[in-house]
Amino acid sequence: MSVASEPTVVLDNRFARALPEMAVAWQAEATPAPRLLVLNEPLAAELGLDAAWLRTPDGLGLLSGTTVPDGATPVAQAYAGHQFGGYVPRLGDGRALLLGEFVDADDRPRDLHLKGSGRTPFARGGDGLAVVGPMLREYIVSEAMHAMGIPTTRALAVVATGRDVRRETMQPGAVLARIAGSHLRVGSFQYASAQAQAAGDLGLLRRLADHAIARHHPGAADAANPYLALYEAVISVQASLLAQWMLVGFVHGVMNTDNMTISGETIDYGPCAFMETFDPATVFSSIDHGGRYAYGNQPTVAAWNLARFAETLLPLLADEGEHAVQLATQALHGFGPQFDAAWSAGMRAKLGVRGDVDDEVARTLINDLLVLLQQNRTDYTSFFRELSRSVRGESTIAAGFDDWLARWRALGPDADAMDRVNPLYIPRNHLVEEALDAAMNDDLEPVQRLIRAVTAPYDARPGLERYAAPAPPDFGAYRTFCGT
Repeated sequence: MSVASEPTVVLDNRFARALPEMAVAWQAEATPAPRLLVLNEPLAAELGLDAAWLRTPDGLGLLSGTTVPDGATPVAQAYAGHQFGGYVPRLGDGRALLLGEFVDADDRPRDLHLKGSGRTPFARGGDGLAVVGPMLREYIVSEAMHAMGIPTTRALAVVATGRDVRRETMQPGAVLARIAGSHLRVGSFQYASAQAQAAGDLGLLRRLADHAIARHHPGAADAANPYLALYEAVISVQASLLAQWMLVGFVHGVMNTDNMTISGETIDYGPCAFMETFDPATVFSSIDHGGRYAYGNQPTVAAWNLARFAETLLPLLADEGEHAVQLATQALHGFGPQFDAAWSAGMRAKLGVRGDVDDEVARTLINDLLVLLQQNRTDYTSFFRELSRSVRGESTIAAGFDDWLARWRALGPDADAMDRVNPLYIPRNHLVEEALDAAMNDDLEPVQRLIRAVTAPYDARPGLERYAAPAPPDFGAYRTFCGT
């Protein structure tokens, strides 16, 4: 491995120092012919990175993991997880590396993490590689989520490796450089908990919890019970995150415990997609045969994952097991009310309903609307923008909503406020597939056009009409794949 000469790139390895039992030092595989496909220049600036330098051979080396700064120690992280409800004690970064941590312009630590950089000891039979399509999907969708204000990991760049990768067919390989508050997840605690049980020693679990508190929820350190405060903080950020997902029709697709972060950021954009026709049973993932991770099931799954998180923390919550269970159960009972409050506030905003409108009136209006949207097979995203246009007399809502519309209009909705929270442009499934198909044939212009649309999601712009339109009828049923 060569060493970068760029002196301004500093990567700390605090995760590996604090938790060496969960970090395996490793190196990225060589890239035969690295070529930059997309670079997130605004994010690079936040991190203090020179975009021009990132386009140089040394910069591409950093983005693909083959050239790292002095003092950096790339590691594959260990974690466990429940995958579709089944526990796997050893997952980890099978095709990923944590290169290290930046400190951004706001003095926040941020991970620089790679996907598709080659096999690690956690690969479990996989080739450790990634292909262009899924890596560009993560770039597009994560930047769209960020633009809508939804906490998320972010894509810094996608680099083509010049190596073909075998999937169903041979496809061009790529590495994604991803930025996150951290990659601590519920699965990290499941791994540490298992190690603690095997060793009869809580040292690793306690250090992991202390690391998570310092990194993400520092206020918990001052609480009477810091580990209970950590649990409550994660419940709160996840309740908020799930509400924000659902308000924009997002379906994660693979809500395993190893994909639930301690920070409250969205992670893993594999089989994700945005719901078009409103239906709580919407599933896009090709491997979710039972609909476990359907759109409407996401809050229930989040609560289930948080219960698994609680199980790992029990030895830290109280000396006596029954008391620890009571503390965790009481805390988890707060998830539903917090989610409901965030969801209701978000829906009121989407409908432009003033704050002085009675909660029961608003709740009934929201619930009745969801029934109508499903009955009328209505495009979820378009509907709310059509509503604001109807207030201005610029559009007419389709038949079937007349009585509901009369009740809603009587509340005096604010059309301008609605347009500030209801996206016009999202990564619609047919547009994503169109862009990815073009990129697989070395045409990146559709990807760039889609990124420009979805990173300013609320602002109507001439010439982007097709980016606000539902999929054509011949697009058919949509299925997504994890990309491994």
